[in-house]
Amino acid sequence: MDWDKLRIFHAVADAGSLTHAGDKLNLSQSAVSRQIRGLEEQLNTNLFHRHARGLILTEQGELLFDATSAMAKRLDAAAARIRDSEEEVFGELRVTTTTGFGTLWLAPRLPKLYEQYPDLKVDLMLEERVLDLPMREADVAIRMKEPSQADLVRKRLMTVRMGLYASPEYLEKHGTPQRMEDMADHRLICQNTDSDQVGAGLQLVKELMMYDLRSLLTVNNYFGVLQGVVHHLGLGVLPNYLIQDFPHIVQVMPDIESAEVPVYLAYPEELRQSKRVAAFKDFVQEEIITYRKLWRERTEAEG
Repeated sequence: MDWDKLRIFHAVADAGSLTHAGDKLNLSQSAVSRQIRGLEEQLNTNLFHRHARGLILTEQGELLFDATSAMAKRLDAAAARIRDSEEEVFGELRVTTTTGFGTLWLAPRLPKLYEQYPDLKVDLMLEERVLDLPMREADVAIRMKEPSQADLVRKRLMTVRMGLYASPEYLEKHGTPQRMEDMADHRLICQNTDSDQVGAGLQLVKELMMYDLRSLLTVNNYFGVLQGVVHHLGLGVLPNYLIQDFPHIVQVMPDIESAEVPVYLAYPEELRQSKRVAAFKDFVQEEIITYRKLWRERTEAEG
């Protein structure tokens, strides 16, 4: 098949409109339409259902779009490797991680990365869904479990535990619980049990909910839980990596924690030589070293 026709088909399928695809490709609508008709004639099938509001892929069109999407991602990967300079770090780096970790730990540290590499463009994708790195949905992932996909370079960064945290103002007003049974006198703030979350945190939440809770606030990410805690609403189930940046919140019943959760950084094997990926990996590892040092110092001071 003619790659130029496939390129135009992919743009039309992605945009859902001949006009929008033409604008993106700098081609007239009639030129785009001719290329699509030519491809349909070559394949002897209709690729789009045409209606007043735009274009919808047929079943055959969906199959071809899946193929051109995979091709486009592979070409993006090749272009990214070609663009990687031997001396400089520049261009786009797509990083995916969870909403909680990305919002509360990673994003506040990114100014240090930009200070070192001002020409880097980071696309931070925060979502609980595990993106497909080999298919180039992202370049680098930081996840709360070891990646299961093949052909990935992976490195274990640290471990995290979930515990109970509250503001000093809340504890002054409502008292500090000393044992699990005391939870009946407090409001629990946690992730919703049917939302995507790390299994260890979910297990801790379920254990806490076994007690006769007076009140409950559930949120679908840790950022919302933290907001509830800092605004003195109750006891929140939060990851311990927050303590460095939010030293004013207090851990309650420190012996009540989740199991350890491993944090991994991963990227496709084909990006092993990428200068952008290497720069980001080194940055994260340096920040982890600093985090661990401050954590030890705080633990020793409290002990």
